[in-house]
Amino acid sequence: LMVAADIGGRADILLVLALAVPVTFALTLLQPRGGAPAIAVTLLGVSWIGVALAHAVLLRELPDGRDLIINVMVGTFVGDTGAYLGGRMFGRTPLAPSISPNKTVEGLLIGMVAAVAGVWFAGLFEDWLSGTDALILGAAIALVAPVGDLFESYLKRDAGTKDTGVVFGAHGGALDRLDALFFSVVATYYVWQALA
Repeated sequence: LMVAADIGGRADILLVLALAVPVTFALTLLQPRGGAPAIAVTLLGVSWIGVALAHAVLLRELPDGRDLIINVMVGTFVGDTGAYLGGRMFGRTPLAPSISPNKTVEGLLIGMVAAVAGVWFAGLFEDWLSGTDALILGAAIALVAPVGDLFESYLKRDAGTKDTGVVFGAHGGALDRLDALFFSVVATYYVWQALA
């Protein structure tokens, strides 16, 4: 999907995504132990992670795209940190206790404000990004990044695991660090296309 985004565009991403279904099916026939659940999990990974990474490539190709990627990362990570710290200090109301018992509404709101502020502040150092556009971009990131975080938490809860890996020690695996970014990079691409 990333190669399709790099050498082609959105139509090529869609073509590769469509081809993923029969290719995954063919690979399952070679080792038929997993069956339909294996196909479903594989295609979830392709669509969730692959489509997000393809959008990161599309975003990078835009004018000022590399800076936009940095802004997405700033908004996502500052928002995540703000949600964690805000929840630890002020959190009282559970956000989604059946999915992630430690997340709170107060943490979510503080994280959203932090995400918007992070993108706006980063925009102060970029003459191509107006304050209004930075606030709009920050708001989009603030809205979708927590959904990405909850999505991955839901998958972990369903799988009965705390973390997706141990690459980052106590912070878990790569998916634990990038879950929100997979949602925010896609949203940023389309929001920025609408603003341009």
